[in-house]
Amino acid sequence: MKGKRLFVNTVIMTLVSLFLRSVGLWFQVALSRRMGAAGIGLMQLILSVGSLAATFAISGIRFAATRLVSEEMGRGRLGGVSGVVRRCLAYAAVFGCAASGLLLLLADTVAVRFLGDVRTALALRVLAVGMPFISTGAVLGGYFTGMCKAGRALMGTVSEELCRVAVALAALSFVRTANPELACAAVAAGSASGEIFSFLVLLALYLFDRGRRGGGEAPGGGVTRRMLGIAMPLALTAYARVALNTVQNMLIPSGLRKSGASAEAALAGYGMIQGMVFPVMTFPMVIFSSLSELIVPELTEEQVQGNSRRIEAAANALLMLTFAFSAAVAAYLWCFSDGLGRCIYQSAEAGRYIGLLALLMPVMYMDHITDGLLRGLGEQLYCMRVNIIDSVVSTALIYFALPVWGLYGYMAILYASEIFNFTLSVRRLARLTALGGSIRGMALTGLSALAAAGLTRLAMALSGGANGLLGLICGGAVFIAVYITLITLLRAVDRAELAGMLRDMR
Repeated sequence: MKGKRLFVNTVIMTLVSLFLRSVGLWFQVALSRRMGAAGIGLMQLILSVGSLAATFAISGIRFAATRLVSEEMGRGRLGGVSGVVRRCLAYAAVFGCAASGLLLLLADTVAVRFLGDVRTALALRVLAVGMPFISTGAVLGGYFTGMCKAGRALMGTVSEELCRVAVALAALSFVRTANPELACAAVAAGSASGEIFSFLVLLALYLFDRGRRGGGEAPGGGVTRRMLGIAMPLALTAYARVALNTVQNMLIPSGLRKSGASAEAALAGYGMIQGMVFPVMTFPMVIFSSLSELIVPELTEEQVQGNSRRIEAAANALLMLTFAFSAAVAAYLWCFSDGLGRCIYQSAEAGRYIGLLALLMPVMYMDHITDGLLRGLGEQLYCMRVNIIDSVVSTALIYFALPVWGLYGYMAILYASEIFNFTLSVRRLARLTALGGSIRGMALTGLSALAAAGLTRLAMALSGGANGLLGLICGGAVFIAVYITLITLLRAVDRAELAGMLRDMR
């Protein structure tokens, strides 16, 4: 495992991703204040359909591009990379244009019959414009990931996010907040503009990179067959998974209405969890999101070269670090949930939901990194099958349980879904490589995080702690100090063992 390269790329990607997540969270807060929780709920419904269209546009080609480029690199055929990219771009262009045409053609039908709100049709048409650029941009992003050039891949992501936010806010400045149809269309225009601008940036970077690399040999035999063999199974399973998720998103407001909530309250509750609470919960995941993507080409190279010891070291080290980090984040959010809700959204209700969902984070983060490890070992189809099964079960639970239990039932379903998904994924990983993670160490780490949260709340209460942002910062500093002290005293993380694993990754 080329540990130095992985470390440098992870640091770069993490810093940029932190910036992007910060911009995204700030943008989400701005939207929630302009559109309200109900408007955010309506936008989430539109984006769920947009996600389905984008899945069809990409049709598995991003991972196929990453995998094929990594294989060419692992076998020393650098000159064959351009041929791989050309074939992937042709595939992406076909599916991207098809997705755009279908979304334009079916916008009214989807808005009325499936989303149950004609106001969403305009935003769906606007999203359709960006579909060809999403698919072709995915290929170029996959190319840079496969070449282990994280900085260049991130330039496309940065340009997309900044353009998305700038265009959306500029368009919203001309829209009355009382008109949710135009407000949603303005946000959709930002998304489409961001995809177009990102593609242009990535294309320029790719042409420059190809020019420096020069011409090349033909890629390994049967590249089109290999591309289709990777992309099409992924595409079919992705269609099923994202379609089920889209159905879930449509069923949630309907189920909440059946539980007794008004149409406006149902959209507000759905929008609060999906559009306000989850951005806060996933914000700290940026470090391991970077790792889960960058580890794919690294593990692919090691697998091609037969370096099983380094794969084992990587899996154990990443799982250990992920749990220690996620347990701390979960405990902090649980401890300061009320303050976070008030400080970020001026909403005590948002804070309450953050606290209720905080303990889900260790499972969520561990599942995310486990999926990255499995994909790096060529188990992407297994991951997709697990996700489909999970989506089927979750959809059934939402359909039957939500009208009875309401929003709290939805949160219980989220817990059950994440635990089920993670259990299946980690069992598969354990069969592929030896996992030496200590149950005792994880238990002590979790207890240390909860104890640190409790002691921090007690200390802040006794000292009459500061309120607002200052209170969150001071409380966070106290929490970190107590947490590190506890895991050190209890020897929850074996530093010598972890150092050895990291050394083996080099």
